[in-house]
Amino acid sequence: MKFYIYTLGCKVNTYESEVIKEKLIKKGFIYSDYIESEMVIINTCSVTNMADNKSKKIVRRSKRDKKITIVCGCSAENKQEEYKNIGVNILIGNKDKSKIDELILEYVKEQKNITRFYNDNLYEFEDMEISRFSSHTRAFIKIQDGCSNYCSYCIIPYTRKNPRCKDFDKVIKEAKNLVENGHKEIVLTGIHTGSYINNGKNLKDVLSALEKIEGLKRIRLSSIEITELSEDMLDEIKNNKKLVNHFHIPLQNGSDEILKIMNRKYNLEYFENILNKIRNIKPDVSITTDVIVGHPYETDELFLKTLETCKNYNFAKIHVFPYSKRDGTKSSEMPDIDDITKKGRSKQLNELSKSLEKKYYKDHINKNLEVLIEKVYDDYSIGFSSNYIKVRVNKTLNKNEIYNVKIINYKDGYLLGEVIII
Repeated sequence: MKFYIYTLGCKVNTYESEVIKEKLIKKGFIYSDYIESEMVIINTCSVTNMADNKSKKIVRRSKRDKKITIVCGCSAENKQEEYKNIGVNILIGNKDKSKIDELILEYVKEQKNITRFYNDNLYEFEDMEISRFSSHTRAFIKIQDGCSNYCSYCIIPYTRKNPRCKDFDKVIKEAKNLVENGHKEIVLTGIHTGSYINNGKNLKDVLSALEKIEGLKRIRLSSIEITELSEDMLDEIKNNKKLVNHFHIPLQNGSDEILKIMNRKYNLEYFENILNKIRNIKPDVSITTDVIVGHPYETDELFLKTLETCKNYNFAKIHVFPYSKRDGTKSSEMPDIDDITKKGRSKQLNELSKSLEKKYYKDHINKNLEVLIEKVYDDYSIGFSSNYIKVRVNKTLNKNEIYNVKIINYKDGYLLGEVIII
């Protein structure tokens, strides 16, 4: 039977979909494109209303096209009744994704729809392992799941449940296997990656152990909270030679007033202090961030404060999210701001992001960057530097190889470079 997987949302979902794909192929299923598939798996996202709507749209299309339809993930967890009413064949939340292959075999044999959810909020970490990451040159490892921060706007603690972590030894074993199978860069991911702790080992211990793996060239964190950048972590950033020169640190808002309403665990002074420490350690570091605009009680004045803060913090890129009301969260009980205002603020912040990114990119003209090639075309190749700069080389290179590249120009959204022959 041929199958296809739609993956929406975060890197955790991407990792989980790769695990599902590998398991099904081992069971004799064939991965294909959507058109040829007989069975479609939709790994959904619920971080915004738009994510929910996109997830449901794909599910309805699959049902309309008479595919065997399997739905899992955060939107399934958050909108259970809606998906039940659509009539999907297998419906689960975020638990038992590692057992989808077994559920599919059960469905194929019995021809009866399966729905499985749990009322228990205390989940154990669901062990998953992958030997090769087929959809990316960079390989992801999910080391953590769940969150208990309960930021006022966020539905994820309700859909992903309690924080839990992967066994330390299993993390290192999986990383070694991925490197042996050709991956040179590993991305550690989780819902709250920086909160990793297992048997007395924390994220610093994971990074330190990964650095010792022969053949691994780069270690990247998908995201880390500013409050998790302790002095020990800053020491690791300073001393770990394989940790990349890029960190994604969510700010979420540039005013203390809204940060407090959001139930974030820091203020701007704290955030800026840690940023300065990182930049003292790594002067050329790329720091990217997430910002929500239009959160309840965000006035025009407070939004201008966010613009000013983001500009002063000199982010390399800002991922902008218009506030999306999530039923069941604290923010959903607050007065919403109209969509026109949200769109206008999003546009302004996106324009600032483009300006900051362009400046950061241009600062690297005439510099040398080590570039991991990820995509190869007939007459050019695309890759990313350690500080996550997109680089194009007008030459066919070897995928998954790292080249020393001299940057010669800036184009719209990337840098143009030439390989330095040593």
